[in-house]
Amino acid sequence: MNNTAAHGVNIVAIGGGTGLSTMLRGLKTYSPNITAIVTVADDGGGSGVLRAELGMPPPGDIRNCIEALANTEATMEKLLSYRFTEGQLKGQSFGNLFLAALNGMSDTFDTAVSKMSEVLAITGRVLPVTNESVYITAKFDDGSSVVGESTISAFKRGSDKRIVSVDLMPKSPPALPDAIEAIDRADLILLGPGSLYTSIIPNLLTDGIVRAISRSRAIKIYVLNIMTQDGETEGCTASDHISAIFNAAGEQIFDICLANSTEIPGIFLERYAAEGTAPVIVDTEKLDEMGISLYRLPVASWSTGKVRHDSAALSREVFKLYRDLSHTRIY
Repeated sequence: MNNTAAHGVNIVAIGGGTGLSTMLRGLKTYSPNITAIVTVADDGGGSGVLRAELGMPPPGDIRNCIEALANTEATMEKLLSYRFTEGQLKGQSFGNLFLAALNGMSDTFDTAVSKMSEVLAITGRVLPVTNESVYITAKFDDGSSVVGESTISAFKRGSDKRIVSVDLMPKSPPALPDAIEAIDRADLILLGPGSLYTSIIPNLLTDGIVRAISRSRAIKIYVLNIMTQDGETEGCTASDHISAIFNAAGEQIFDICLANSTEIPGIFLERYAAEGTAPVIVDTEKLDEMGISLYRLPVASWSTGKVRHDSAALSREVFKLYRDLSHTRIY
């Protein structure tokens, strides 16, 4: 399918982390009408430092998505991703500081994000899911709980604990009105890929997002992670991922799942196994019982040394699927 075949399609992609930004890099070659709705619950790394010192929402995931959609020269791209290597700014990225400065000049965080997007002439829009300052809380099957995205993985890692649920603190912060409006206009809604409990589900816990997805007549696709994630989803199958999303949402908000079909080379499987992770098992029968239409497509890459979604392949398969489903859907 050529790039003009999907021109004009209104796309909403919901998530966070590297998974969402990877997908956005490919999506922008197919349609200019993209809205990325991004979680703002991170409290670790450089984002956590700026959040603690400046009282602003964490910029990291937002910055990654803006960079993915930016139409800039190579030098500017390198500048935005540059991380200081020493001094008090060690580990901090220039892009984070740029967004922090714009936030200081703006009345709201989403205004700062909009200004950065304008400066970089991005394709589409990037929106924080909420302007509120929120933290993730996680409950485990042994009755224990923890607060803060940055502590969840370390708390769980190396144990048999399983995350039962996550919530936001404060509960049910209001979703950004522009995010709701974008979902209402969408032809295609994509959820994931990304960290299940810390990048995807937090978006659904903001007040208004689930209702908007539920009433939307868009085609809704969940992009399943290729690998389980150490500290979050070890041992979780495809149906486990989807059940966690439906439980958080309180209802079934999609019925289509796109999963990887590319076989991962053994050398990578061994490396990941040593870290306690493995390809997500796609339990087809269980998905069928849940009413999920499964599409297994070749979307994986390991060219960087890590198993990731290939942005070009994923966007190509997403739009092929969208085209086919659009032609067969009965409203």
